[in-house]
Amino acid sequence: MDLLSSLAQFVWVERDGKKQEVALEEVQPGDTVIIYPGEQIPVDGHILKGKALIDEQKLTGESMPVVRSEGEAVYASTLVREGQVYILAKCIGADTRAGRTIELIQEVPVHDTRIENYAAKIADRAVLPTLLLGGAVFFATRNAARAASVLTLDFATGIRVSVPTTVMAALSAAARRGILIRSGRALEQLAQIDAIVFDKTGTLTQGDVAIVEVKTVATPIPPLHVLKLAAAAEQRITHPVAEAVMRYANYQELIVPARGEWEYQVGLGIKAEIEGHKVLVGSERFLLKQGIEVDSLYASHPNLKQAGYPMIYVASDGILQGVIQYTDPLRLESRQVVSRLREEIGAEIHMLTGDNQQRASIVGRELDIPPHQIHAEAFPEHKAEVIQKLHNQGKTVAFVGDGLNDSAALAYADVSVSFRDGSDVARETADVVLMENDLRGLIEAIAIACNAKQIIHQNTGIIAVPNISGLAIAATVGLTPMTANLLNNGSSVIAGVNGLRPVLNGHENSIMGVGNRE
Repeated sequence: MDLLSSLAQFVWVERDGKKQEVALEEVQPGDTVIIYPGEQIPVDGHILKGKALIDEQKLTGESMPVVRSEGEAVYASTLVREGQVYILAKCIGADTRAGRTIELIQEVPVHDTRIENYAAKIADRAVLPTLLLGGAVFFATRNAARAASVLTLDFATGIRVSVPTTVMAALSAAARRGILIRSGRALEQLAQIDAIVFDKTGTLTQGDVAIVEVKTVATPIPPLHVLKLAAAAEQRITHPVAEAVMRYANYQELIVPARGEWEYQVGLGIKAEIEGHKVLVGSERFLLKQGIEVDSLYASHPNLKQAGYPMIYVASDGILQGVIQYTDPLRLESRQVVSRLREEIGAEIHMLTGDNQQRASIVGRELDIPPHQIHAEAFPEHKAEVIQKLHNQGKTVAFVGDGLNDSAALAYADVSVSFRDGSDVARETADVVLMENDLRGLIEAIAIACNAKQIIHQNTGIIAVPNISGLAIAATVGLTPMTANLLNNGSSVIAGVNGLRPVLNGHENSIMGVGNRE
């Protein structure tokens, strides 16, 4: 599935003042496309007429819909939740942002270097020197047994056995811990990463709106009264914030009164009659337009705006009652994971999001991510550009994301990480899938990779020291073929058994103490 695959095959356009339904492939730049509630926008362009609440989650990853009105840009694959708009088509098909994202994925360079292949190359390079040394010994001594001893002491067997054994053991150990690592190359890159880029929504955060707190204008007004008014007005409204209010009201076990006559204004709020009272629920701008005074709220709570949480305002009979703060909360493990990655491997942490700069900065502050490493309002191609820029700086980059809009960034990263519950494309693109849907699995995956790399280095020594010593003895004073065979095969067996350590031993999910990562 790609960003354009779910578009309707027919769309409504206005030509010569008449509405007509045409096939999507017949739409041309300059056409006026009409989009009704519940329909996906099939083109990139700008709004000529109308106003709509648009869900851009497929393109930006953000769960909060945005309001777009006359003159503002809109993009293919986004969904009109409410309202009706006339759009002047600018780009269609592959020329849209969504289409360019698909092309980005198709243009990703193919990596065919694997840790096993690297080991095989090292082993192959040892073959010719061994043959030459064996020939030289035979030429100098005319002793076939001594020459055979030299030829027996090669590195190829031990390396070819121990490296794949270690890789498979590490992959099996990861799988037992709920971490799917798809290849030896991914394992190798995990042990080298020094920059990690996280998507925000659904990766560092829970990806859903939650109520933080209810603030009232005056002490006599109970917070639950404000919540009850908001829930009554917002019931059956298909907006993430309205749904969050209803969930919170149910959690507080409130009895939500019936709603009388009501009027919903896209991007502003709702007017409703609740138990004989005229209730307003919406943005600050909405209440100010209705003549509601809000300064008393800030007098009671002077630090309200500095907190940075988005708010919906609640008024009754022309008087402000209070506000409801909401957010997309962090995953429970996000702070711990980001802190450990920064401290234990010295990784440079970046955050990418299609959300606005203000909300991105709030999350960044909570995770101690520097402002210059926060990339807000990023479309899929921008995410891929950030990955490429870090890669061009010589960094080994891991990207962690879960959405369809993350597929390009996942494809361009040296190591891509997603979740079992991520989108189908994200799971298929990712080199590492966290089957427990827990970011702590990333720490375990890196620790397993570092441990495997250390074991491979150990095995190189286990194989090299006996074989090099044997070669020196065989070339100078002589060595029987049986002894040479014992040294060669014995070191290979020991290295192979050592390579099984990831599955034979328990493994702590710490990156510390696994040796030099360089």
